[in-house]
Amino acid sequence: MSQKEKAWEKRITTPEKILGKIRPGMSIFLGTGVSEPRTLVKALLAADDANLQDLELVQLASFGEALSIRERFSRKFRLKTFFAGWVASEAITAGRVDLIPSRFSRIPSLIESGLIKINVAFVQITPPDRAGYASLGVSIDVARQAMEHANLVVGEINDEVPRTLGDTFVHVNDFHYFVRASEPPLWFSRLHVDDVFDRLGRNVAGLIQDGNCLGFALGPLFEALGSHLQRKRHLGIHSQFMTDALMDLIKSGAVTNRRKGSFRGKSVCAYALGTRELMRWLHRNPLVEFQGIDVVSDPKRISSNDNYILILPVRKIDLTGGIALHSGKGNLMAGPGQAQEFLTGTSASRGGRTIVALPSRNLAGKSNIVLSVEEFPNQFSVRESLDLVVTEYGVASLTGRTIRERALALIDIAHPDDRLDLVRRAKEQNLLHPEQTYLSDSGKLYPSELECTHTFGADLVVRFRAIKPSDVDEMRRLFYRFSDEAVYYRYFSPIKTMPHTKMQEYVNIDYRRTMSIVGLVGEPGEGRIIAEGRYVRFADRPYADVAFVVDEAYQGRGIASFLLRALSRIAMDRGIEGFHADVLATNRAMLKVFEKSPFPLQATLEGGVYAVTIPFTPKKGSQETT
Repeated sequence: MSQKEKAWEKRITTPEKILGKIRPGMSIFLGTGVSEPRTLVKALLAADDANLQDLELVQLASFGEALSIRERFSRKFRLKTFFAGWVASEAITAGRVDLIPSRFSRIPSLIESGLIKINVAFVQITPPDRAGYASLGVSIDVARQAMEHANLVVGEINDEVPRTLGDTFVHVNDFHYFVRASEPPLWFSRLHVDDVFDRLGRNVAGLIQDGNCLGFALGPLFEALGSHLQRKRHLGIHSQFMTDALMDLIKSGAVTNRRKGSFRGKSVCAYALGTRELMRWLHRNPLVEFQGIDVVSDPKRISSNDNYILILPVRKIDLTGGIALHSGKGNLMAGPGQAQEFLTGTSASRGGRTIVALPSRNLAGKSNIVLSVEEFPNQFSVRESLDLVVTEYGVASLTGRTIRERALALIDIAHPDDRLDLVRRAKEQNLLHPEQTYLSDSGKLYPSELECTHTFGADLVVRFRAIKPSDVDEMRRLFYRFSDEAVYYRYFSPIKTMPHTKMQEYVNIDYRRTMSIVGLVGEPGEGRIIAEGRYVRFADRPYADVAFVVDEAYQGRGIASFLLRALSRIAMDRGIEGFHADVLATNRAMLKVFEKSPFPLQATLEGGVYAVTIPFTPKKGSQETT
């Protein structure tokens, strides 16, 4: 390498000499997260020079030494940040750190316009290559804008920073000085995933479909989610953060980015936060594209990806759909401004959906599903835009639901021990009908293990699960889709109406004595009920009465036969020895369903009605036992 090519090395100096060029009142930009220039920041904190007074430190999100500011530094400098998470909220509340509320995509324009003044930029970079180009590594955010508007630009060269691809490259001529890093980058350990978050991640993963595009953040939900998505195909990534869990997901082959509308074939992010292993994987990795925060957070860019799924971890949700975002120590989730950008982009994405996720209870054992979020900070009023809410106990669909329907759906996924009280309090506030009933043990007894999906023929996908109290309106809609003949076959009388009070009793069941399985079609977590199979155990003998109903548009596809087999397995597991059913002689379709059962059929005709008995013993010559 020639002397001309090495000319930039003459600008390598010490942190102390750099600090000598600072003047009181200056504003200093610092890189974010793993890219925080720790050597320069530590020197700044340790120095006691007279010129280092009344300074402003500007950092999009602070995770490292810059947040160690205490009262003794108050005359020396103040930190300005755009993110109130991690441990910044404590410093903000104490008055040591200033928060600038802003959407992330607008921050570059604030710097370019001069509203956010930058005099000095401290930026961490990789060693320059032979052509004089270095990489900004794993935190692009607004480093370019800060460098362009600063009077003094210093690059902290760190050999351990990965050379990433995308809009990451800067030339040595963009810098006035360089320092050699004596501190390693800021690594983040992987988080422990407990059983609650594993179940929560599994439930969220069940809503993600092949070809969806999504984003990740750091936290136990995303750590769990990544492992449950590895069987998906052709996922896309457009994310503020690249994490270890996301690395594992990409390495599994589930992510191809082939169906994205922007940056096709690339996983796009603005930051990487994680372990040393993640940083090594990112080095020269052509699968990952780093872009500035104005690009990654741009709603138009987000919406250009069809089927974008926003996964939003929240602290609390109330029975109307109001949410409170996370705040305080350890939080690395989006604030209202950042969440709004992704929500706007998701709403404009064709097929986009917003998933709110939270454990049913907090660490103190109190319900995270509440009557109102008014008493909690960081409220985010987007009731009209929420599609799905997920806890470890299931999924509540809010799209197109009334307040009453929302309340019932959310109570169904609250912790079982909290549901009865939520029903009581919701009735007091007129969120539920005064006559709303709820069996105290139903939440604890709900058989979530029965959930499954089955494809009938080539294209009819039906999801099955046990009935829930919140199914009251969907079951009423199913009833009113039936013809008079179908109603008569099911209820043996010409019923014309199904009031809410009567249907409410029907969907609130004791799962020990009664079992009801419903079949749904449509998007995961949403959809409409098209079928139900139910048995009710007799009090005086080990048999159960069984009945089925299938939407007439879906009859003849084998759904009733599937329900009969499913109910038979459940009944046998619970000590029931057989089924009984009364079937009108004219209802040939239902008789055929029973005839196809793997169990022997005994039928007696009296008064135009067959009394059907099906003992759970194999048919003669049959090897089947279920």
